[in-house]
This record gives sequence, C-alpha cells and structure tokens, in this order.
Amino acid sequence: MKRIKIADATLCCAESSFSFKEKIEIARQLEKLDADIIEMPEIQNARIDTLLIKTVSTFVKNSVISVAAGSTAESVENAIAALSNAVHSRVRIELPVSPVSMEYVCHKKPDKMLTWIEKVVAMAKGNCEELEFCALDATRAESDFLIKALNTAVAAGADEVTVCEDAGEMLPNDFAAFVRGITAAVTVPVSVRCSNKNAMACANAILAVEAGAAGVKTAVGDQTVSLEKFADMIKNCGNHYGFSSDIRYTELHRIIKQIGWVLSNAKNAKGTVGTVSADAEPVHLDTNDDKDTVSASVAKLGYDLSEEDKTRVYEEFLRVAEKKKVGAKELEAIVASVALQVPPTYELVSYVVNSGNVISTSAQITLKKDGEQMPGICLGDGPIDAAFRAIEQIIGHRYELDDFQIQAVTEGAEAMGSALVKLRSDGKLYSGNGISTDIIGAGIRAYINAVNKIVYEEASV
Repeated sequence: MKRIKIADATLCCAESSFSFKEKIEIARQLEKLDADIIEMPEIQNARIDTLLIKTVSTFVKNSVISVAAGSTAESVENAIAALSNAVHSRVRIELPVSPVSMEYVCHKKPDKMLTWIEKVVAMAKGNCEELEFCALDATRAESDFLIKALNTAVAAGADEVTVCEDAGEMLPNDFAAFVRGITAAVTVPVSVRCSNKNAMACANAILAVEAGAAGVKTAVGDQTVSLEKFADMIKNCGNHYGFSSDIRYTELHRIIKQIGWVLSNAKNAKGTVGTVSADAEPVHLDTNDDKDTVSASVAKLGYDLSEEDKTRVYEEFLRVAEKKKVGAKELEAIVASVALQVPPTYELVSYVVNSGNVISTSAQITLKKDGEQMPGICLGDGPIDAAFRAIEQIIGHRYELDDFQIQAVTEGAEAMGSALVKLRSDGKLYSGNGISTDIIGAGIRAYINAVNKIVYEEASV
C-alpha cells in the first residue's frame, strides 16, 4: 500500500498574522496529528523567528520541521541555524519557473535561473539534513525548461521536488497527466501543491498521487488542499485505491477544529487587542504542589523567571491555593502581580476615552516619564484598542499583544476589575496587571505595567 506523505503549511498562510503563542499551538496540534512535515515560512526577523523555530523544535519530535530558506546566502544560513535543535529538519528552496514569474519576481532569464537554482540548492545542501526544491507556478512553465530546472535542483542535491499548481486552472485529469510526466523525468520523490482557487485542489491532489506523486502539501482552510478533507478522502478511499497516510484519523476532526479556531481568530483579530487560545495542557495546581511543579507550570505558560521571582511566585501561589485551586488564569495573575516588578519608567497621569455607536472611538492618554508629561491621542476599534494605540504612540514602539484578559475581583455595581496584559518583545513574554473600578483604566494600567518591565530589562542589557 502506498503511503502518502503529508506536509502541512498552515503556518505559512499569508492571510493570517498569528501571534507567537498561536504559532506554537498550531505546531503542537499538528505534531499530535502525526503530520509528516510541519512547514514554517521564511525567516523575516532572525531573532524572533529563530526563537520560534527553536521553541517548536523542543516538542516536535516525530514530524519534520521544514523552513523556507529564501534565495540569499544569509537567508539560507538563518534557516539552517534555526533548525539546529530539530530532531528532523528540512530546508525548502522555493523559486519560480514560469516565464512571467522568473522575469518579474527574480528578474532572470531561463538560463540565468538554471544557474541560480544550482547555486542556491548547492549552497543549502551542504549544511542541512534534507533539502526540498519547490518549483513555483510550475504548471505555467515551459515543459522542457521545467524538467531542466527540476533535474538541475536534483543534481545540486535536492532530496525531493515539489511542483506547484498556483494558478488553480488545471483540471484534475490534466494535472494528473502533468504529474505523471514529472515523476517519469526525475529520480527523486515528487510532491504537489495545489491552489484551491476553483475548488479543485483535493481532486487534483488525489489524482496526482494516483499518477505517482509521493506527497501533498495541505493546510487548514481553503486556500490550498484542505488537510481535513484530504485526510478524510484517504481514510474513505484509501483501501480501495491502495494508499494510506500516518494521520491519526481518530483525532483528526477535534484537532482540525482547534487549529481552525486559532486560524479564525487570527484572521478576524482587529487592532492591538489579541485573542486567547485554549491551553493544550491545562494547569491544575493545589497546596500539595511543590515549588518545582509550580515553576514548571509557569514555564509552560511562556515565562522565563529568575530564581528570586520563582520564589515570590511560589509564596503567592501558596497564599492563593489555600482558598482555591489554581489554574492557568490564576497562575498568570500571580506572575503579573509579584514577578518581574520594576521601578516605573512610565506613569499614568490621565486618560479620556470617547466611544459610541455613531462616533469613532478615541483615546487621549497622558503619561509621565522623568517628570515630563507626554500626551498621545489615537482612534481605534473600541476603547481598549484606542487606548493601547495611544500608549504605543507615546512610547514610540508597538509590542506584540499576546493576550488580554479582564475579570471582576469584587462583586456589586462598584466591582473592581482586574486586567491582565501579556506583551512579547524579541520573543520573550512580559505580563502586566492593573486593577480599577473602570475596566478601561484597569487595561491601561496593565499595559503600562508590562511596558515598564520590557523597558527596564532592555535598559539593563
């Protein structure tokens, strides 16, 4: 029975802007699903993206982690360095092969492109475990040139090639014939990536497999071959046609639903206010848990604390745990309130927020730094978003908002609200806590509290 290799490219989705935590959660779920390959996009920020890939490498032990390497020596070196801790790693070289794409994307003629393919593939191959060459826009390439390009990549060291049907215009039978010609002309496994522009991606992919393709690139969503639909197709038709995959079908729909939830939130998120994803491993602590157990749970939440802060957190944990069990939210509130406490660089002087259903929401905030008052005013999508944007305007920097939570800490009409803000700077997580009878004020104070921690630590480096 033929085994289909499935590479999932959800994290390469151009339509979504995932937070650091969301990316890790998606990778964690794909590993649980036993996807053969988890694809990561090209590194844009060497420090943050490398930290992300190294973090993913700590728990992805069965799947191959694949990183797009770009087409420069620096981008190739960045990809290889980021994969240094991965158990199974792969570098992807993605280059266009159609006349229009080569001319307008790479500004190269066919002969120059062949030379470039050979150079980049050879440059990457010398330092990586596996290397894949992806021929972008392959179905619109001239057939003779496409074969030359693929064989050039193979000769330079490519372990696998992928042909991409980016136009979404080829009918399934025609695409199968196209793939059959490719598999007959190259000596390494061939995978396919199909656009779902005309809702034919799954049909194209399954007929490509029947025509000789060894692997298929999928994603959660409809922009390419749907992981859920394609896996269902293999499950339902595989025995009859003689193919299978390693996907865990009993977990398929539950895990796809979780990834889809994260994807939906990433697509729909507006402004600076982030969304919260469910924890893969819920935190349940009580007074029987020791300091090491609590510290390990804090680390799972993404915080890197000093021994002194771990002691403070544990002491506060014991106080809280005497009254109730401690979950993830309670533990994060403890971290925000007692850990990483620093002298305030910025202090809140005043804030005015105007909001309504017939006006644009605006926030006017004044902060004080070194005795000088610094005003800022911004529009936003809601009072919290406007307030956070105004603070960003004042401090001149925008940090990634990893999480934002508000909950009541007392009862009644004059209830106090507690806000928790988690910001990420250079891949590291910082939390801030604020309390006020006004939930907007609580959110503003929590944001400033987190910013002060970042500024203080950056100044100490």
